[in-house]
Amino acid sequence: MFTVLLCMFAGIAVGWLLRNRDCGWASKTVTVLIWALLFLLGVEVGGDRKIISALPSLGLEALVIAVLSTVGSCLLAWVLWRYIKSCKKES
Repeated sequence: MFTVLLCMFAGIAVGWLLRNRDCGWASKTVTVLIWALLFLLGVEVGGDRKIISALPSLGLEALVIAVLSTVGSCLLAWVLWRYIKSCKKES
C-alpha cells in the first residue's frame, strides 16, 4: 500500500513540475499501459485452471453485473447531462 501511495504522490509531484509543458504523450502512454495491463490480466486468468473451470458459472453472473452496470451508468450519465443542460439554459 505504501508503494502505491508513493508512486501516486511521485506522479503528482512530476505532474506539478511539468504543468507548464505539453504532456500530450502522457495520455497515449496511459492508454498503452492500460491495454498492456488488461492483456497481462487475461494471460494470468487464462493460466489459472480454477478460474477457467469456474468460468461457465461465473460468466452468467458477470454478464448480468456488466449489463446492469452499463445500463445504470448510461442512465445516470443521461440524467446528469439533462440536469447540466437545464442549468445552462437558466443562466
